[in-house]
Amino acid sequence: RPKIEGRDVFEVASEIISTVSDPQAMIGPETGFFDDQVSRDHTAKEEEKRRIIHFQLLHNSLKQKPKNEHLLWLLELKIVFSRQLPQMPVDYITRIVFDTKHHSLALIKEGRVIGGICFRAFPQQMFAEIVFCAVASNEHLKGYGTHMMNNLKDYCIRHTLHHLLTYADSTAIGYFKKQGFSKDIKLPRPSFVGFIKNYEGAALMECELNPKIPYTELSDIIKKQKAVVHQLIEKKQSEIRKVHPGLSCFNEGVKRIKLEDIPGILETGWKPTGEDPRTPYQIEIENDFERLTAALRQVLSEVKEHPSAWPFLEPVQEAQAPRYFSIVKFPMDFRTVTERFRSGYYVSIRLFIADVRRIFDNCKTYNERGTEFYKYACQMEKVFMTRMKLSKLWYDPTAV
Repeated sequence: RPKIEGRDVFEVASEIISTVSDPQAMIGPETGFFDDQVSRDHTAKEEEKRRIIHFQLLHNSLKQKPKNEHLLWLLELKIVFSRQLPQMPVDYITRIVFDTKHHSLALIKEGRVIGGICFRAFPQQMFAEIVFCAVASNEHLKGYGTHMMNNLKDYCIRHTLHHLLTYADSTAIGYFKKQGFSKDIKLPRPSFVGFIKNYEGAALMECELNPKIPYTELSDIIKKQKAVVHQLIEKKQSEIRKVHPGLSCFNEGVKRIKLEDIPGILETGWKPTGEDPRTPYQIEIENDFERLTAALRQVLSEVKEHPSAWPFLEPVQEAQAPRYFSIVKFPMDFRTVTERFRSGYYVSIRLFIADVRRIFDNCKTYNERGTEFYKYACQMEKVFMTRMKLSKLWYDPTAV
């Protein structure tokens, strides 16, 4: 059933987009401190448009002599970092800021540096490490920190750096969480171990960047999307907001009717319980064993090739996992799944999903939350679900 009866949903969306002109109509999820109708980085973006602030990439290069102005800005940035990060030794900050392997994105307001991010890029590993990040204390609550980080994200994407890593102490974790960082590290450890310094007493955090997102424009995009969704909902509600006559069948001797027979119930999007969750394509492919096997094998092959899949490739050995078989009653691994293909076991999508999910469920049962293997299981579970959805094979077997 089309979401909007009688009309193409993209046609309706395009029509609505053309009517969204009120800048205060809807907002994104991140609001400012003083005004609920303004995104966090609104003030900073407006000041940048009026050229009150601007960003400058600074680098103390040995190959090409830096401009004197840039060296002065690096010195000012070092002073900002020293004041805002008093726990860091001044000589260490100075060495990193002027190091030729590090770059700094400086936020400059009316000719003076008021903040910045010092980072080092690792192009072959496709990530960058943020070493220092600060804004002058008298310039807080203006959205500079968010806008500054978004500019760095756009810079990283332009240079094929798809991960940002940083060590954050207890006072900085909140800021980095707001910027999309998480303690759940998705970048494989071999890609960064040995490349970045481990800071004692700080938590390693990561932000995985999406190359399709223009981060400096993200708040405006979300704002427009929310306006579109809001009006789509209003349009749909206006079509189904009607009063149906009362049920007269009971006056005619009927004692019981199906819920879906009540006028207006199906229009709300409600579905009868026990309805087959499989799509017509899934039902069709399950009737063709060879096609089903080929499709599921392809998914398995893609999942096994993921860098974080290595703990699940072979059966668990109790020598490496004490008391494993007393905790996990039904072991499963990718080798066993592959062997089951050879025996023709997977006659349905449901059986395949159940076995692969058991691999990750077993891992999370045996390992404590927050451990490296627990994180691998959560990550691979998402990878598996994504591959199944891309192949149009995913559904919830528990609903059958």
